[in-house]
Amino acid sequence: MTAPVKLTIDIWSDVMCPWCIIGYKQLETALGELDGEIAAEIRWRAFELNPDLPAEGEDAGRHIMRKYGQPPSDGAMRQMQAIAEAAGYEMRYLGEGDEPPRMMWNTRAAHMLLHWALDAAGPEVQTRLKLALFDAHFQQRRNISDAEVLADIAEGLGLDREGALAAMADENLARTIEAEEMDAIGKGINAVPTMLVEGRFMIPGAQDPETYANYLRKVVTRMTDAA
Repeated sequence: MTAPVKLTIDIWSDVMCPWCIIGYKQLETALGELDGEIAAEIRWRAFELNPDLPAEGEDAGRHIMRKYGQPPSDGAMRQMQAIAEAAGYEMRYLGEGDEPPRMMWNTRAAHMLLHWALDAAGPEVQTRLKLALFDAHFQQRRNISDAEVLADIAEGLGLDREGALAAMADENLARTIEAEEMDAIGKGINAVPTMLVEGRFMIPGAQDPETYANYLRKVVTRMTDAA
């Protein structure tokens, strides 16, 4: 039996981005269909959609109005929730008690935490953390710009709390995140999600599972032909 081809997939994304979790769930479905054929190591890279947001965040409705010049549409929100549900993700409040307001947060600390998790525990744990951050934002409405909240999430996954807090206070790591984002710009990445397979083959936007599967097969073919 032939061993699956191993591919590295770097994903530039932001925790505030609904299409990023939708795209990942679609990729996950595609990789399930490719089981035994292709195996992927996924690494998450930093892309801040709103790097200038203050620590207290901003109401999502006001943010959309300020950024796009029109108020959010309930119909558009329901459509996004339906697309997410079809991809296998519940993009609605699932916590206890009254539903908190939708907020947009500054995600610099979250990206620093994710970078540290990759270095400290590897890509599989980093992906678990990324998914937990998506859940914290979309399903639990937690303040994911707060270092203590982020440390709680990391600790809940078995990561070292003090190490997480130290990472989020590390100025050198902040500069690393800035450099990673500049590298994305240099690669022509200006929207998320964007996936880079084997450091060479770019997949922009959230695609359907069939598109991801076909693209990954084409990457393997091109790599095999070039070998």
